[in-house]
Order: sequence, then structure tokens, then C-alpha cells
Amino acid sequence: MESTVAQKLEAIHNLQLLDSKLDAIIKVRGALPEEVQDLEDEIAGYETRLEKFQSEIDSFENEIKALKESIKDSEKLIKKYQEQQMNVRNNREYDAITKELELQDLEIQVAKKKITEAGYRIDTKKVDLEELSAVKKDRQKDLDQKNSELTSIVTESESDEAKLKNDREKATKKVDERLLKSYSKIRANAKNGLAVVMVKRGACGGCFNTVPPQRQADIREKKKLIVCEHCGRILAGVEDEIVEEVAPKKKRATKSTKAKA
Repeated sequence: MESTVAQKLEAIHNLQLLDSKLDAIIKVRGALPEEVQDLEDEIAGYETRLEKFQSEIDSFENEIKALKESIKDSEKLIKKYQEQQMNVRNNREYDAITKELELQDLEIQVAKKKITEAGYRIDTKKVDLEELSAVKKDRQKDLDQKNSELTSIVTESESDEAKLKNDREKATKKVDERLLKSYSKIRANAKNGLAVVMVKRGACGGCFNTVPPQRQADIREKKKLIVCEHCGRILAGVEDEIVEEVAPKKKRATKSTKAKA
């Protein structure tokens, strides 16, 4: 059975009330969720850089290890060539061995120079790593504090939020599908999250622009869905102003009245 316009308005207005309550809960958290996310991203970036520094340090250390092995090999060859040099048969062999000795000596010098350079780079990277680790540690403290604050706030409203979400899920099932899509679209574009409002004191409850009397009469009838011509919000009804009755003041007795008494 198709719902009447009044029923549709009641369903969508009820959904708006639930969403507004959920918005109020989220608003209490303020910018904490975004701040926590930003800090997590920042720390993840530091961790990536720290891993890169450590990888570079490991690479330099492996290079030094390989160079030291190369020096040992060159020293073995030098010892071997020196022994051969003692048993040369002619000048040509002597010159050839001498060149090999010079070459291995040069290899050792180059390797030692590279070891020194790699050692300097390791020291530099270690300084960078320590400085960045200190920054990461400070930011981690900030993150832990923000997380603690957020967890405390979320815990306080956890049960209420869960109930509201459950009620909201039930409420959405009562709303016409096309109307729900329109509602979601309007709500997404509204700064205060209001897609369905009442007319209060002759004005739209969303943008506060005046709603003409005839249009208010149409809204009261609830025979068709009416949106604010200024902001596009759905107008669910008109709130009647409550006029407080002022008790009449007691008349003070006049002199003539007193005289008659």
C-alpha cells in the first residue's frame, strides 16, 4: 500500500531527527578524528623514512664488509706475488709481477678510501635516523594523547550512538527510495546536515528565509512535498507559535470605592 504524503513527510522528518542526534554526537568529538588520522599518516611517513635510512645504513655496512674482504684478497695476492718475485728468471717476469703488486696495492688504497667514505655516510645517516626517531617519538606521544581523548569521548556516547544507528537503519526502511536519495543529496550539500526542516515563525528552519502564508497553508495540508525555494530543503510542516497568555492585572481599588465601603 502506497504511503500518503503526510506519512512520507513523517518518515523523512523522523530520519532527519535521528541523523541530527548522530551529528550532535560526532560534533562533540570535534576535529579529534581528523587530527588522529593526520598524526597516523605523519607517523607512517616517518616510519617509511626510518626504514629507508636503516636500509641505506645496512647497504653501506655490506659494502664495507665486501671491501674488507677485497682487501684481504689483495693482501693474499701481494704475498703470493712477493714470493714469486723472489724466484723470477728474467727482468720481464720481474716487471710483470711488480705491476701486479702495484695494482693490488692500488686496489687496497681505493678500497680503504671507499670504506672511509661509506663510514662517513653511515655516521651521517645514523644522525638523521636518531633525529627522525626523536621526532617520531614526540609525535607518537601526541597521537597517544589524542587517541586517549577520542576513545574517552567515543566510549561515553558509544551505547547512544549504537542505538541511534540501529533506529536509523529501521527508519530508512520506512522512507521512499527516491525520497531517500533526494534527502541524502540535500543533506550532503547542507553545512548543518539539515535536509528536512520545519517552518518556524514564518521562515524556513534551514536558511531562515521567509515562507509566504499561502505556501505555509500548502505545507500544512501535506498533500504534496514542498521544498524551500531558497535552499531546496524539504519543508515537513509548520510549527505553530505558542502564545503565552498574560494574566490580567487586578484593578486597584479607587478612593470612591473605598469610601462607599
